[in-house]
Amino acid sequence: MQQDNPIRLEIENLSKTYNNGVTALNNVNLTINRGIFGLLGPNGAGKSSLMRTLATLQEADAGAVKLGQLNVLDDPAAVRATLGYLPQEFGVYPNVTARKLLDQIAVFKGIGGPSVRHKIVDQQLELVNLSAHRDQALGTFSGGMRQRFGIAQALLGDPALVIVDEPTAGLDPAERVRFHNLLATVAENRVLMMSTHIVEDVSDLCTDMAIMLAGKIVLRGAPAEQIAKLNGRVWTCDNDNDNDIDLGEDQSLITARMVRGTRRVRVLADMAPGANYESADADLNDVYFCALNGLIERLN
Repeated sequence: MQQDNPIRLEIENLSKTYNNGVTALNNVNLTINRGIFGLLGPNGAGKSSLMRTLATLQEADAGAVKLGQLNVLDDPAAVRATLGYLPQEFGVYPNVTARKLLDQIAVFKGIGGPSVRHKIVDQQLELVNLSAHRDQALGTFSGGMRQRFGIAQALLGDPALVIVDEPTAGLDPAERVRFHNLLATVAENRVLMMSTHIVEDVSDLCTDMAIMLAGKIVLRGAPAEQIAKLNGRVWTCDNDNDNDIDLGEDQSLITARMVRGTRRVRVLADMAPGANYESADADLNDVYFCALNGLIERLN
């Protein structure tokens, strides 16, 4: 894929309501350029519904999606030829080796003859650091190794758009770091859209993001810019009792959670809420919980 490839993903007024009456997508609008885009939100926010729709696995009720010049909703076959998809859960044949299964997936994608295909398969396994395990049965792979194999299959055919849904869920810290490094490597010349409920994934990887809640995009922008809006407005103190936190009209609770055995509160306010409060550096967790707590208007 060429460095000057101007491809981007454009989502306009996308909506989806399931037969049970649940509105999963409510007039979603996004324009996403090359690199890693983070879609952040709690479970049930609509992230996976958006991912499945973009991956042409389900139809939308209304709206439009374009990938470059391709109409995603009207021409799903053409989109699949330039799409890589790693769902939250994907199955493998446990007794088949990584090399054999990746080769078979390449056959399904219509990639080359045997010699060309085998070369590409070996390159993909090397890219995801699985060359040493190419002849190992997939059923023996760790969770992180399986995720890296998933990226290898998603990248077959050099797709312009790669979609990864909750890619680090269940990974241990070391595997999560390896997977972050891999995603950063493979996203340089394509659109890579990552759905997650793990704030640190977006903070570590993404220069652009959106927060989704109840089927809607409630916040969009660069993580650093959103954090900057909270600079000087986050205050913290320890609160060891279960009493309600006494806040003024223009003061809002962001989080109250245990930190090293102590209940610590973080508050959004223009001035210190009390004498026992200290100013704290804002982070993406603060932005995320402000969005979840309906405080978006105070970020603008």
